Amino acid sequence: MGCVAKRLLTQSQMETAALREDSARLAGKIATLQDNIKELNAKLASLNDQISQLGQQTSEQQSQLSQSKETLQQQQERLRHLQALLAAQKAKSDELKNKMTEALKGFNSNDLSVYQKNGKVYVRLSENLLFPSGSAVVNPKGVDALSKLAAVLNLNADVSVNIEGHTDSIPIRGRFKDNWDLSTARANAIVRVLVENYRVDPIRVIASGHSYYDPIESNSSPEGRAKNRRTEIILSPKLDEMYKLLEGQ
Repeated sequence: MGCVAKRLLTQSQMETAALREDSARLAGKIATLQDNIKELNAKLASLNDQISQLGQQTSEQQSQLSQSKETLQQQQERLRHLQALLAAQKAKSDELKNKMTEALKGFNSNDLSVYQKNGKVYVRLSENLLFPSGSAVVNPKGVDALSKLAAVLNLNADVSVNIEGHTDSIPIRGRFKDNWDLSTARANAIVRVLVENYRVDPIRVIASGHSYYDPIESNSSPEGRAKNRRTEIILSPKLDEMYKLLEGQ
């Protein structure tokens, strides 16, 4: 009986030791699994944060894209409007040139020409047509030309008028101090004819003298100097609407 009891005790102790060993091993596995779960939870939380950040970035990018599309549409609309204004300006400039050409067609082409540049209409009048040599008094033939020009201007009230006086490089002698004085006096004389004789609105008119500093030909020959002694009347359709559009961009 004693041997049996001892054998049973030994067997029980071995089984207990085995169970304790299994329990310890299971506890280790549980701890490892819990660590893995914590690590996976941390990774999951990190992935959720990344997803949230990406969602926020996507929302911001979509908002920026929407704003960019709206800005692009506004710019395209401004461009279409500007192109329409440019086309309208060209059409008005073409119409004005045709009217001036028709009104002034009776004058010698060597003394008077009408042309376009940079959206403006230029009426170029020679000294021979407008003034006696060295004088700023408009002669009768010049007054006749200005009357026809004024008739067109009075029918086109939205056109600005810039009158430029030009001389050759030969120093002036007599009542004028120099070529600056003569070119300015001639521009002013034409303004007075247009405003006082033919009622062109003075607010529309600018007079300036350029002396001999803006020649169209060389001053080294008599022919070149004759072409440089001229008055240019520059007609500009008003562009208030275009300037407002450009300022708004």
